[in-house]
Amino acid sequence: MKISAKYTLAVIMSALFTDALAQDAEMADAFRADGKIYVVVAIILIVLAGLITYLFMLDRKLQKLEKTVREQSQTKADRKSF
Repeated sequence: MKISAKYTLAVIMSALFTDALAQDAEMADAFRADGKIYVVVAIILIVLAGLITYLFMLDRKLQKLEKTVREQSQTKADRKSF
């Protein structure tokens, strides 16, 4: 009987994932006990907000650039038609 590589990989990954869930999160418990978990969450949220803001700004710049390129190519096409 031939076992596919995908099936074997799925079994191995599920075994590793189950093992990872079974471990105690001592660091998280210590952060929660000291009240530092809120600092960790705040930093994660700040980083995510920064990344999202950067992506929106980058998208706006790309839209402006695409519009400029479209207008320039249209202007060149208009010049060639005359």
